[in-house]
Amino acid sequence: MKPPTLEMKPIVSELLGEAAFVYIAKARELERAGHKVISFGVGQPDIPTFQHIIDEAKKALDAKFTGYTETPGIRELREAIVEYLNSRYSAGVKPTEVIVTPGAKGAIFLALASYINPGDEVVVPEPSYPAYPEVARFLGAKPVFVPLKWLGSSGGFVLDVEAIEAAITPRTKAIVVNNPHNPTGALFTPSQVEKIYEIAKEHNLMILVDEIYDNFIYDNQPFRSFLSFSDWRDYVLYINGFSKTFSMTGWRLGYLVTREEIASKLTRLAVNIWSCPTSFAQKAAIAAIKGPWEPVKEMIRLFQQRRDVIARKLNEVKGFEVWPSTGAFYIFPRIRKVLDAANLSVEEFVEKLLYSKYVVTLPGSVFPDKAGKDFIRLSFAIDVKLIEEGVERIKQFVESLGI
Repeated sequence: MKPPTLEMKPIVSELLGEAAFVYIAKARELERAGHKVISFGVGQPDIPTFQHIIDEAKKALDAKFTGYTETPGIRELREAIVEYLNSRYSAGVKPTEVIVTPGAKGAIFLALASYINPGDEVVVPEPSYPAYPEVARFLGAKPVFVPLKWLGSSGGFVLDVEAIEAAITPRTKAIVVNNPHNPTGALFTPSQVEKIYEIAKEHNLMILVDEIYDNFIYDNQPFRSFLSFSDWRDYVLYINGFSKTFSMTGWRLGYLVTREEIASKLTRLAVNIWSCPTSFAQKAAIAAIKGPWEPVKEMIRLFQQRRDVIARKLNEVKGFEVWPSTGAFYIFPRIRKVLDAANLSVEEFVEKLLYSKYVVTLPGSVFPDKAGKDFIRLSFAIDVKLIEEGVERIKQFVESLGI
């Protein structure tokens, strides 16, 4: 008797991966071959999780706190998240409006699953973190990409508010806003945030808000959270997490904030996917968010110094247009002049750089949809000496192309 023919659901086969992990694998292969690889590819701080957080996880393990917990997260952690958000944004969030998730990607999935139906449209400013359009597509929706405005090396990236409003159709259900922004390192102004919020209200849309880089803000730039609007519950699905601010990427803890009746229903979906967040990691997260916060502040100061170094060094590379990012820990130089002069695509440039100079960068084209094709992304969450050596290798590579 023949076994059944199993055909994978087409959308699963069509989903894109995340390029950073692909390049991590390539870098490790080169390292195993004996090469010194410098990676600007990984979106995580190079600083280990702070010791007081690790100590709290050890305490939880020693206390045998290793079983199932409540699906939306233990009450103490949700209360700590609420205290943090309310003290910072005066948001009035309640513990019953918080769902702790296994990473912020879990929160992205829950948020979109709560409102998106097949045939809906989701407006996604691009270049974009891949998870937003991919989850929308998985749910049967259509991502509608709206490019950020590139104002050159003096102005950087801004939200094209008029283009976002023009992209809205009767099928539009949500707008995605990631602020500070991955991959460009942009920090959208309070005025832009307010305009997007007014558009959502006028057209009765939800805003999927991802503010996971909300502590990585440089040059004393002003920041307005979408949670700071008094009626946020009517329009905002808010995502944040512990990975970036507390250097806890491997701990896999994020959270979603939404109004109580939605959170209650989404908890039923969450229990059918992951049961609950990891028990002892939640205890560590309480220690993280309650502080001390000085290690976080010191890391942000360090990253601003690194931003200054990488921007200065990249400006020395012929053909690069460099805007010093104002948020997150990425810089996104435009290299169209180099690509045209060398007759290369951005993907070919990145591959040749990797295998000739052993430097990992990410092609802007892997951040959907098309607006990143003239750019590369570099993470400056690495040591300053590595930044200097890595950019020097990039400079040598570009010179070898005859630029």
